[in-house]
Amino acid sequence: MSTVLQTIEAAATRLEQAGVAFGHGTLNAFDEAAWLVLWRLGLPLDALDDVAEQPVDANGQAQVDALLGERIATRKPAAYLTHEAWLQDVPFYVDERAIVPRSFIAELLADGSIDPWLGNHTHRVLDLCTGNGSLAVLAAMAWPEVQVEAADLSPDALAVARINVDKHALADRITLIESDGLAGVSGPFDLVLCNPPYVNSDSMAVLPAEYQAEPTLALAGGKDGMDFIRKLLQEVSAKMAPFAVLVLEIGNERPYFEAAFPALEVVWLDTSAGADQVLLVTREALGLL
Repeated sequence: MSTVLQTIEAAATRLEQAGVAFGHGTLNAFDEAAWLVLWRLGLPLDALDDVAEQPVDANGQAQVDALLGERIATRKPAAYLTHEAWLQDVPFYVDERAIVPRSFIAELLADGSIDPWLGNHTHRVLDLCTGNGSLAVLAAMAWPEVQVEAADLSPDALAVARINVDKHALADRITLIESDGLAGVSGPFDLVLCNPPYVNSDSMAVLPAEYQAEPTLALAGGKDGMDFIRKLLQEVSAKMAPFAVLVLEIGNERPYFEAAFPALEVVWLDTSAGADQVLLVTREALGLL
């Protein structure tokens, strides 16, 4: 009979041999195997050391094998199989109706990097392209005095966001809005958070199957990845209060962003992936576009 740790190690080898792609909450085969094995066995996901030597019986092994088989055969992200994802150690429900949450903006909400641009004037926050609502929830948790509006074009994604808003008992502070970009929101907002579709068409064409399992609407940003962002930057200042800022995630598209907006003054914010993923821009700077 194998132990939990041995089961995880064997699962990691199986995932590696199958060539699955990571990036939806884990970055390597061992971490993904640990997530799937511990979840399937009903064990704490943050306590591997405590259960590593616990034996796995035949029934448990069969359940693990079936889950791994589904992960490999479908190429669905693990989060779609477990219906769980985490940002900054906060749990969120997720399914195929919404992108798996993984925004670097979550780090900035948690570590206070945005706080210098906020103040007593900060009362209304917009989370645009909210997806499963995770950034809206984290913003509400970070700043208990603010009201958050969470907008998305997809009613399916908003249905998932509703689950998370209710899960964290924040329905009195987070309003969900179906909106095509900024069209359905009124403002003025003191802070706008946005993790939009920004993947350029060449990158979309070669995405691993795990990413193709997510809603294309949440990923594809046109030829240079800037289609949504161009419209956003043209319109967002009209929805912003005088001292408001926009925090925008663009992933690996900084060269395309700078080519599209060469004169825009922005602040690049440090994340665990470096200072190329997320930028901050003031309403004043946007007014000069």
